[in-house]
Amino acid sequence: MSYPTRLTRYGGWLPAHPEIHTSFIAKHVKLARRAVLSDATIAHLPAVQAFKDAIESDPVMKSLFDQIFLQASSKNTKSDFDTLLYILDNILPSAPPYHIATDQQGNPIGEPIGVPIYLIFDLLSNTGAAYDLFRLPSFNVALKELLDAWGTYLSDPKGDSNAVLNKGKEGWFSQAAITRLETNLRNLTFNQTYLTPDPNADNRGYTTWDEFFTREFQPGVRPVDAAENPTLIHSACESTVYRITPNVNAHDQFWLKGQKYSLYDMLNRDEEMAAYFNGGTVYQAFLSPLDFHRWHAPVNGTIEKAVLLDGTYYAVLPDEGAPLDDPDLPPGSPYGALIRSQSFITITAARALIYIRADNPDIGLMCFVGVGMAEVSTCEITVKEGQRVRTGDQLGMFHFGGSSHTLVFGPQCNVAFADEASVDKHVWINSIIGQVVPK
Repeated sequence: MSYPTRLTRYGGWLPAHPEIHTSFIAKHVKLARRAVLSDATIAHLPAVQAFKDAIESDPVMKSLFDQIFLQASSKNTKSDFDTLLYILDNILPSAPPYHIATDQQGNPIGEPIGVPIYLIFDLLSNTGAAYDLFRLPSFNVALKELLDAWGTYLSDPKGDSNAVLNKGKEGWFSQAAITRLETNLRNLTFNQTYLTPDPNADNRGYTTWDEFFTREFQPGVRPVDAAENPTLIHSACESTVYRITPNVNAHDQFWLKGQKYSLYDMLNRDEEMAAYFNGGTVYQAFLSPLDFHRWHAPVNGTIEKAVLLDGTYYAVLPDEGAPLDDPDLPPGSPYGALIRSQSFITITAARALIYIRADNPDIGLMCFVGVGMAEVSTCEITVKEGQRVRTGDQLGMFHFGGSSHTLVFGPQCNVAFADEASVDKHVWINSIIGQVVPK
């Protein structure tokens, strides 16, 4: 099943209301500048201080960071590295917030900010200097330590990361926020769709932010459509379709205005796998921070190989802004370059590769790729090599943010994709996205 959504191309990564976006950034810039201008020395959080030390101890990284602020769009209000550090100090001690602002008519409006660190890095990443810096292994090691510290807080049952999960006007379970969470649930409520430890509690019984983020479905909510038909391909994630590309090359280059897939790089420079899938098809779709974040098997088969890869978190292909046909942003808008770089990040980002040998020989070996985007610093694989899976069985999950994923099919697999699996449509997990037609 698919469902057209508002802000489809950016899927909740960018706030639907520009006023929310502007207000959220302005709030944190104001707090950071107050700290920068303070007469007293305000200590950074340990994780932020470690990130600061790592950058400033490396002349190349520090120089590139300085250039980023010079190259960033005029819409950027984060003026320097110190301001960025104090913004991180404000974000890391809390879970992603539900932010309240006012619209142009003075009416209160609110939206959940599922990926707050991404919003801080968004305009900075869309620069040539960031393209160089954010791909450096040393930078991503330092950044991963920062994100891991935040992830530890978000998953600690002794902490207060569930403090944002409440029915107050600035809580994720306020009436306005629940309406957003139920956007793609059609006729079901949040409690009818998801397992809630205590449905009547103010926080629904979730003890941590991560428990809420990785919430599971109620039994029977997402049944596998036509599970008995071995020719069908099912959606592995609750997601919005980004791109379907046939005849993908084992080796290819990325250009600013023509992102192509490179199987060799996507599959961890594995020559054998790149050769096997050469000429095949890539289906890619991305998850909103509000979506279900577990991965399900798209076919019946056996896990042949499962690999976790480190990579980048905010590296994008710099561009000239949103294209003329962008459904959500005005032409030339510098926001959202990460979303427009999704095929590029399949070769750079932290990711999980799960190879499945389908029972149906017309499908053969296929690969699920879970792509960690932005503060999604954890991809968790929950299956093992040699394990049998049936369509709809869990493969793993993302933690702490939104994400993208691909399904890679070999050239012998002739997939006819369903009309429901078209660009910018939201697709339910376990629903049919295509059918294999024997050649």
